[in-house]
Amino acid sequence: MSTMKVCVLFRPLNPKELSEFGDAVSVQGINSESFIVKDEKEQEFDFTFDRVFYQGSEQADIYEFLALPIVQGALDAINGTIITYGQTGAGKTYSMEGPSIVDCESKKKGLLQRVVDGLFEAITNSEKPSKYTIKLSMVEIYMEKVRDLFDLSKDNIQIKESKVHGIVLNGATEVAISNSAEALQSLSSGIANRAVGETQMNMSSSRSHCLYIFTVHQDLTKDKRTKFGKLILVDLAGSEKVEKTGAEGKILEEAKTINQSLTALGKVINAMTSSTPGKPTHIPYRDSKLTRILQDALGGCSQTALLCCCSPCPSNSSESLSTLRFGARAKHVKASVHVSCKEDLDNTKDATVYTYVDESRERILAKLRERMTADDVELLEKLFVLEGIFFDPNSIDEIEAAYEDVTSRTISSLHKAVEELSTGVEKMSRENVALKASLKVSEEFYQHQLERRSLCFIL
Repeated sequence: MSTMKVCVLFRPLNPKELSEFGDAVSVQGINSESFIVKDEKEQEFDFTFDRVFYQGSEQADIYEFLALPIVQGALDAINGTIITYGQTGAGKTYSMEGPSIVDCESKKKGLLQRVVDGLFEAITNSEKPSKYTIKLSMVEIYMEKVRDLFDLSKDNIQIKESKVHGIVLNGATEVAISNSAEALQSLSSGIANRAVGETQMNMSSSRSHCLYIFTVHQDLTKDKRTKFGKLILVDLAGSEKVEKTGAEGKILEEAKTINQSLTALGKVINAMTSSTPGKPTHIPYRDSKLTRILQDALGGCSQTALLCCCSPCPSNSSESLSTLRFGARAKHVKASVHVSCKEDLDNTKDATVYTYVDESRERILAKLRERMTADDVELLEKLFVLEGIFFDPNSIDEIEAAYEDVTSRTISSLHKAVEELSTGVEKMSRENVALKASLKVSEEFYQHQLERRSLCFIL
């Protein structure tokens, strides 16, 4: 059992903090692992983590300590996750992406660019007789919906659980990447689609949680095996205090959803670290899309690293302490890692895939017919094909989950259609009122003209 690696980054003071509070800071460094933080009342709190990166730390140092071991693990078929966490404006996205994902000087490159370079460099230097393939997916969790940043038409991706692959995003676009430049261009296009907004604390505030997913396939031809490792980088949206961000309208609604999902993440960490040995504990992974997707990273078979990003400014000491306490709890989360490997004992497997799929579908439909009418089963079969849903045909739970997903999506589509129809009816109603008013004016004018003509005739 290994524990989650937790590091802390104190970003430099920004121009607004310098102008309002000068160069005063609330953190006092002790060494590379420990420090003291003062709150608004000057009370001191001691913290110790795996590594502390103070103001002026190099991006390369953060990558080498936090991410490099996880990159190497992904090539050895060990899943890994790197998460940036902290209040809005604390430097999470800068740590992840640097000032720019493509046009960026080497010194300022973020974790994302360095992970990409590290993956391809390790493959190039590998002496193993293997063929590597890397695929990239990119999604955001916006207003509790999982959206595909490579295909914006996929705005409500469903979360599935596979016995082999763990948590998967059903139908998310996967882009094959063969070199660093290609990967960064794809990432740049995805980042351009991410939801951002302006607040009083951040000119370009992330309004969603963003996940960059690298899947590394390693074909061992000699042993007839396939090993695969999944590496996920998670740039969390920052927690927000409305009185500081000045959020209103849509930005306020986004902030509420962000805070709710971060609260759900905190509850999961609390449940995992406060359980009594020997007693079963419910871990509320399903309370939010974020915790559901991170289920493997938090409590499954994955190497996980957390970078807690903080502002050193005294005005943000309350939020910084909240971030640090979250990191201190997360440090006690334990996980056991294993190699993800699939035996390829049948060389004709590819030729029998479609036969297997057909047989699986028939078994699924047969089980559904035991519970439902023939018309309902036929409708579901069409919906399954349209939605591209895949699940274990031998699992009743998976069938019911898929049924719920299709039903949910169908109801959502119907609601949308009703809303559009209502909007159309409302528009027609307004036009009808205007038309009636116009008609009434015309009738009054016509009546007035008749009265005038009648008067003229009498005279």
